[in-house]
Amino acid sequence: QEQLVESGGGLVQAGESLRLSCAYSEIIFRRHAMGWYRQAPGKERELVATITNGGITTYYVNSVKGRFTISRDNAKNTVFLQMTSLIPEDTGIYYCNYGDVGMARRAYWGQGTRVTVSS
Repeated sequence: QEQLVESGGGLVQAGESLRLSCAYSEIIFRRHAMGWYRQAPGKERELVATITNGGITTYYVNSVKGRFTISRDNAKNTVFLQMTSLIPEDTGIYYCNYGDVGMARRAYWGQGTRVTVSS
């Protein structure tokens, strides 16, 4: 079974940084774009950032552009999300999965990692 284990979340103040990690167990993820998603309290899960399988091309939702950086290390089966200049609106549970939303919708989801940004 596919496994995704997210880590690195925590409670921080506005303006601070966090680095999230996602370890995946299946080599199949290496062949696909990966993404970070977040679910804010009371809201639906949204795609935040994606990275192609080779790590060349990235995408960011407008609200995080210039503040977040997605990267991956295929040799270590890990995807990262470096978050800087955090704001309270970044609060939520962060998950990683396929970067293709359709594929992710049908896939296994991990527990996520909680990020709380206080003002």
